Amino acid sequence: MLRASAAAELAGIPTASLVCDGFLGQGRSTASGIGMPNIPLAQVTGHVDVQTTDELVSNVVGITVPAVIKALTEDPAPVAAPTEPKPQDVVFRGNFDEINRYFYENGWSDGLPIVPPTRDRVEAFLKFTDLAPDTVLGQAQPDNRIATVWGAAVNGVMAGCRPEYMPVMVAALRAMCNEDYGVEHSGNTPGAETLMIVNGPIAQDLGMNNAQGALRDGVQANTSLGRWWRLCLKNIAGFRHHQTDKATFGGTWKVAMAEHEETLEDINWPPFAAEFGHKAGENALSIARFTGGDVVTSVFGSKAEEILPYLGDALVRISAWQLVFTVGMATGTYRPLLILSPILAKTIAKSGWSKDQVKQWLFDNARLPASQFERYMGEYTNLVPGRRTLADMVTNGEAPAVFAESDDPDRPVPIVCQASDFLIAVAGDPGRTNAFVMSHNGQLGYTVGEAIPTPQNWPSLLEELD
Repeated sequence: MLRASAAAELAGIPTASLVCDGFLGQGRSTASGIGMPNIPLAQVTGHVDVQTTDELVSNVVGITVPAVIKALTEDPAPVAAPTEPKPQDVVFRGNFDEINRYFYENGWSDGLPIVPPTRDRVEAFLKFTDLAPDTVLGQAQPDNRIATVWGAAVNGVMAGCRPEYMPVMVAALRAMCNEDYGVEHSGNTPGAETLMIVNGPIAQDLGMNNAQGALRDGVQANTSLGRWWRLCLKNIAGFRHHQTDKATFGGTWKVAMAEHEETLEDINWPPFAAEFGHKAGENALSIARFTGGDVVTSVFGSKAEEILPYLGDALVRISAWQLVFTVGMATGTYRPLLILSPILAKTIAKSGWSKDQVKQWLFDNARLPASQFERYMGEYTNLVPGRRTLADMVTNGEAPAVFAESDDPDRPVPIVCQASDFLIAVAGDPGRTNAFVMSHNGQLGYTVGEAIPTPQNWPSLLEELD
């Protein structure tokens, strides 16, 4: 809304942006990020979903309407745009504790000790890329700050990364700025977190964990890359606590994950990065924002037909309000993730099943009653207003025909629009018959991929590390 208001204001048309009082800080921060810190905001008191009609009318008439009138009839008071240091400025000198305190007080750290990003440390990272320090990797909202190679390195130092992680960081920052990913939604109230998945020989080069504890901290590459992502969201994109980051609860950043490519090679399954056009053996990174997850433990069965029903049930159970990204808010953007342990993937493949066949089985069988789907759309939430039915949406061309194959309210309907919407990766303890499922944040963190560019002298650089 603020961006629409900014366009109107630049055209000479007065505006009043309606903002709930819980989002006023985010509104002011976003306004500064788009270069209009004094854009008029009109407060909407409380949360409209839980107010009675009388309470809502009283608040709108007594508070919101006067603010709208003032915004449309009076010039906004001038507000100085915030200033910030240039990319290569030295912002502070001091000892370890002093630097950490200064960075924390300025909102540049995550509350944990950071490694001071001295020029020498940053330049050590730059040796692991052929790109110039000021190379632009994209522009990140909400602050509209330019993301550069230098910025990637600075935050890498702070996060405790090693210099050789630089190629992954460059690819990840490009992915963050990809419009399809939608980084501007990273501060929305569900508080979803991004998972980075790395494919290719670079995962082994960096010593990434792809086996037992694949989603747990404890291995430097996986852990620090995950922390680096969160620092970049704060320091480059501009998501800060109680300002542009409005997660109701939020969660700790996810460690980066590497696929168990030894298994993929054994069973002749494509890597996760194949979703984005990358072949086996190519270095590539994929990102998506997931709203939650759950382990599927002790999966029992000696063949695919015995294993898949449990996995399909888990995917249905992890999908609730997120189904509005299947049909409703952003049709066709829900992409739940299934992570198979290596032994499960091998057992399924031993039955003669390809990854695409697994996806098709999930599409045909991982279903829930249409009436329950519709409750998530418009009874339990107001995300698809109007209590619309799936059949109505199919008739209006807003949903695939599969969602209205009959008029039975309890007919089973899929949780995604097409089989390819399911995401499948292989990682984790090779000796455990467990899986993990994650619900996806739809177009508010869509899945994208990027090639990981290594420098021309990559082999020699790695030899120097030894």
